[in-house]
Amino acid sequence: MDFNNILKNVSKHITLDKSEIDYFTSKLTYLEVPKKKLLLKEGQPCNVISYVNTGALRAYYLDQQDNESVIMFALNDWWVTDMHAFVMEQPALLTIDSIEDSTLFQLQKKELDQLYIKVPKFERFFRIMMQNSYVREQLRVVQNLSLSADDRYQLFLKKYPQVIQRVPLKHIASYLGITPEFLSVIRKKGISK
Repeated sequence: MDFNNILKNVSKHITLDKSEIDYFTSKLTYLEVPKKKLLLKEGQPCNVISYVNTGALRAYYLDQQDNESVIMFALNDWWVTDMHAFVMEQPALLTIDSIEDSTLFQLQKKELDQLYIKVPKFERFFRIMMQNSYVREQLRVVQNLSLSADDRYQLFLKKYPQVIQRVPLKHIASYLGITPEFLSVIRKKGISK
């Protein structure tokens, strides 16, 4: 099994020796996921965090009228879970599914807790990851409150050009909090500039 991608991801924040690498990789579960596969459904227990080795996932919230609000995308080299449910051991608020055929490495919560004890460096790794995620989400909320839909889309293009190429526009519109039709108008306006 090829752990190169996930080990490079981890090495962005911590350095592991051979025994720590072996222990970490022994805790991972490899999963091949076909396109449109449901990985987590709202209301289910969420006891895994997933690293996207290849492919693309999305996490979204369904309101009472079954309208989707995309909360996040996760492409190659990104991590994804319903963080609230995972950390608080509560039923999932989000649904997670695959946008493309994907390969994942998953880490069970109980395995992560053991990893923190056996290799304390991972507390640093996941703390940095959570901090970065919190900062990203806080900026997103502020931008949703302060920027026009056009400006949010332009910012999204700059920040996540790889997402635009791989994710259906209806999901991007949902992430931006606009309708697909309005996104189409914004995109046409941008093309004609």
